[in-house]
Amino acid sequence: MIVQNMMQKNVVTIHENETIGTAIQLMLEKDIRNLPVIDKNGDFLGLVTDREVKDASPSIFHQNEHPEDFEKPVSSIMKQAIFSAHPYDIAEELSTIFYEHNVSCIPVLEETKLVGLITEREMLHAFILLTGTHQPGSHLEVVVPNEAGELAKVASVLKDFHLNISSVLVYPSHNEREKIIVFRVGTMNPLPVIEHLIDNGYEVKWPPVPGEHDEK
Repeated sequence: MIVQNMMQKNVVTIHENETIGTAIQLMLEKDIRNLPVIDKNGDFLGLVTDREVKDASPSIFHQNEHPEDFEKPVSSIMKQAIFSAHPYDIAEELSTIFYEHNVSCIPVLEETKLVGLITEREMLHAFILLTGTHQPGSHLEVVVPNEAGELAKVASVLKDFHLNISSVLVYPSHNEREKIIVFRVGTMNPLPVIEHLIDNGYEVKWPPVPGEHDEK
């Protein structure tokens, strides 16, 4: 999944010379937490988030005492974006940035122009699409040797049921000689599939089969 297919495209922005008060009003009206700042040429300059607004605003108990705080330009509180993305970047790579650097959004730029915005919400939606959990089906985890070609072997077993596979993911096992393949398959009753996999010599990690792991 590339960034241009998941980013916000109609992004609400604010000019660098507009006031903090205007930024607060925009955030409330549009129900947004991130406000990109642009200059007169439309070039991206930085970001104002709800965190900067809260830090710059006077206490609710002293708002009437410091009205001038709301008249300061947003350029005085905006933060430079440490990270940016290109429309053709890969969504999975951005998830690492969100996780490791605890950022709330990443602007999407073509040269200096803002063309979109990626927030935690878009990343979560991308994860849902990539895992196929937005579609009815079942989650299967199959343990296989950590060798090339194992995915094709398991898929060939599944084809006997003519099931639609919504997604396939692979993650490491605690045993480095194994890996776990996760399938999202188009059936609400996975038991026949599980039994077929077991009959073909595979260990199904999830879902558990009643009686399969009971002590004898």
